[in-house]
Amino acid sequence: MRTKPIIIILVTTTLLGACVSYQPSIILEEDYFNFGDVINGEIMTYELTVSNKGNSPLEIESVSTSCGCTTATLEPMTIQPGEKGTLHIEFDSGAHGPELTGELVRQIFIVSNDPNIPEVMIEFTANVLLKSSP
Repeated sequence: MRTKPIIIILVTTTLLGACVSYQPSIILEEDYFNFGDVINGEIMTYELTVSNKGNSPLEIESVSTSCGCTTATLEPMTIQPGEKGTLHIEFDSGAHGPELTGELVRQIFIVSNDPNIPEVMIEFTANVLLKSSP
């Protein structure tokens, strides 16, 4: 009689083990930041960490931005399980001309092979100020 429960437990454990899927899992260190006050014409940079908490390689398919005033690159474009990459962000506060002022909101988009979150977004703000006269 004791053999049946042991066999059932072994079969259940074996079946559960077979259901484990191997997939990447993208995790952002943060998904929002604020440059604060920026003088029009300043170029601001920021870096944040992108991690793969999954159990298969995270393939970055694309990195894009919401505006030409912002560029973003991720290194490496393939992040192994348990590893990290660095997202390099550059914002040119003068890209829209010397008269643009006020709070700006911009986004960076990362598309990957994470089946649960195929696209993530990072948002930042900056309060662009006019250059003061000499």
